[in-house]
Amino acid sequence: MHITMVKKRLASGEPCRKCVQAEDLLRKRGLWDQIDEVVWAEETNAKSAGMVLAREHKVEAAPFYLVRGEDGSVTIFVSALKLIKTHLMAAKPITAEFKFEAVRSTLAHATPQEVVRHALEAFGAECAIAFSGSDDVVLLELAAQTGLPFTVLVVDTGRLHPETYRFIEEVRNHYGIEIHTTAPKPSELEPLVRHKGLFSFFEDGHEECCHIRKVLPLRRALGGYRAWMTGQRKDQSLSTRADLELVEEDVTFDGLSGPLVKFNPIANWSRDLLWQYIRDHELPHNALHHRGFSSIGCEPCTRAVLPGQHEREGRWWWEDEGAKECGLHPAKGRA
Repeated sequence: MHITMVKKRLASGEPCRKCVQAEDLLRKRGLWDQIDEVVWAEETNAKSAGMVLAREHKVEAAPFYLVRGEDGSVTIFVSALKLIKTHLMAAKPITAEFKFEAVRSTLAHATPQEVVRHALEAFGAECAIAFSGSDDVVLLELAAQTGLPFTVLVVDTGRLHPETYRFIEEVRNHYGIEIHTTAPKPSELEPLVRHKGLFSFFEDGHEECCHIRKVLPLRRALGGYRAWMTGQRKDQSLSTRADLELVEEDVTFDGLSGPLVKFNPIANWSRDLLWQYIRDHELPHNALHHRGFSSIGCEPCTRAVLPGQHEREGRWWWEDEGAKECGLHPAKGRA
């Protein structure tokens, strides 16, 4: 197999932005050495090798990849993630090389710090920390303390509170990190809004809106990783999260080489212990917590809770207690 990457050089002499991002992705995954050849498509030279290849294979986007098989066949890829998943990582099935039972045994009584370190030592930047709220800031703090590489991923549903957007920026600046943001595709979101409006969830439940705004974007984003880390806790929902494990094989999302490994480092923490850690370490947190908000999601579907109410009672309050999951973390089965 021989892989050629065709990159575009702009008239300014700089490579195109997507080409830079694709190369960075391959290097972070430790896969750059599997690219055998780089060919340039010069924007100002229609006869450059890359431009000739683009015309020959009828490709208009850059970068793109030509995979030549030993039988002389040529396969074209315009997505680096698809190339990685189909060819570069095909020989590394994660569920075969990652010994779940052995790791569960090792981490059975581990602290959150030990779980985070284990995850990052095993996967590094190929482990995405899913960040959305103050619970997840603890994961960022523990990850930063290890000194190991890690990746932070945010789903911007388009309906978050203004305070949440400011909180995300505060976290970015506090840790000096890049935050990778994913969002719903217009082609998936627009039909819902056109046919049902912006508040259909009050009539027919939140699942459809959450699936389009949260589940599908995260599914696309996590397809580029091998593991992910969440801030879930058992006490967030006794009906859906009581059996939460510190490490598990994901039943919802697939990564680069099959089912993702899912780490839940603070699964055994209580809400009180979580907030004690946040206060002790002076970590950033969403300003809405000072106004009675406990579990914070999208603006239309989140409200403050009264003293004595469970934190999840502020989410989708018009629905039954057992329905208070968005689809990212189902208790059983695949989404």
